[in-house]
Amino acid sequence: MTSRTKYLLDESDLPTTWYNVIPDLPEPPPPPLHPATREPVGPDDLAPLFPQALIAQEVTQDRFVDIPGEVLDVYRLWRPSPLYRARRLERALGTPARIYYKYEGVSPVGSHKPNTAVPQAFYNAAEGIRRLTTETGAGQWGSALAFASATFGLECEVWQVRASYDQKPYRKIMMETFGATVHPSPSKETAAGRAVLEKDPDSTGSLGIAISEAVEQAAADPDTRYALGSVLNHVLLHQTVIGEEALLQFAQAGDTPDVIVGCTGGGSNFGGLAFPFLREKLAGRIAPVIRAVEPSACPSLTRGRYAYDFGDTAGLTPLLKMHTLGHDFIPDPIHAGGLRYHGMAPLLSHIYELGLIEAMAVGQQECFAAGVQFARSEGIIPAPEPTHALAACVQEALRCKETGEEKAILTALCGHAHLDLPAYAAFLAGRMTDNQLPESALAESLAGLP
Repeated sequence: MTSRTKYLLDESDLPTTWYNVIPDLPEPPPPPLHPATREPVGPDDLAPLFPQALIAQEVTQDRFVDIPGEVLDVYRLWRPSPLYRARRLERALGTPARIYYKYEGVSPVGSHKPNTAVPQAFYNAAEGIRRLTTETGAGQWGSALAFASATFGLECEVWQVRASYDQKPYRKIMMETFGATVHPSPSKETAAGRAVLEKDPDSTGSLGIAISEAVEQAAADPDTRYALGSVLNHVLLHQTVIGEEALLQFAQAGDTPDVIVGCTGGGSNFGGLAFPFLREKLAGRIAPVIRAVEPSACPSLTRGRYAYDFGDTAGLTPLLKMHTLGHDFIPDPIHAGGLRYHGMAPLLSHIYELGLIEAMAVGQQECFAAGVQFARSEGIIPAPEPTHALAACVQEALRCKETGEEKAILTALCGHAHLDLPAYAAFLAGRMTDNQLPESALAESLAGLP
């Protein structure tokens, strides 16, 4: 069928294992370090925050990890997700390129985040944990964990970055509908939040601050654990269902991607799509260019330093070797709240250092222009985060228009923008600006590295 638009898998095609890329890499990633001893952290160091099953997944050397049946049962509410051929966007651009997008907006909360929220809630519930705490930026992760917590009978407490808390009120309502308690971060509920507010009562917050607040609460209560929506190895592991399904769908299409593009904040969406394809590339079966796209206002891969740094602002986490802008970095309140993290996933940072992926940064006006063009051609209003990947897709497709190359381009459309419409209102009204990170601000933030 030459005009086929959707590539759909049956529920029986749902992957039954997650893929761990680490054993296939030419070098292992550097380990997390204890900030006091500078020695690699052990399971006991992580036990106050995570259940043993997730700690085991964080350090596993197994290439594949079985997905529990209880998790698969919940995944079937929306998985496998569709792969689309963006034929109308191709025509609008006048490009010979073939553009595909793996659409994760079909999940109950409208993003890819439940792919890891569901197993995290399951493993915590299985170990008798009563409550989960977490941070969220745009609210997609907080919504996903609230949904997953309700599914497995857990309480959920969320600290949402103040900028997004104010910009996206309906995300808060969604979290509360699933039963979560939501605080704007920085808040007066924690010592970490109060310390920030004392210095800056009008702080717009950051993911680093929100993580500090959630970790502080979890560490103080033996019945509570912390859940993270990105960055750590087990989170990226869970997201690989995206790429595994996409491999099967490309086989349906009789095609192979030449370029794979994904947005990156902490790295879970990008890693989830890219890692299974990277496995095939390392095995010599395909040879795609794999490109990470981040905001120019928060460019950890393209302008950050590769160094050990805290994952949070207060310094409560282990030291992670990652591309970082400094744990004190407070990004401008851009609309892509999910991409406002000071660091990049250590595993993705390591892979970038090995030269296995590329990275680029894009301003938010170009991103929203691509988002509007995509909506008017494909009919889906993309969340602000994946508009970064769409902007890079448009750039690549227009290069193909100039060169005549018929490349296959794949991207992950990680969510819809039904609750992000104020951002589009700002763009359509001409009120949106680009926020370039000044070199002086970057230098000041990097000076605070431990």
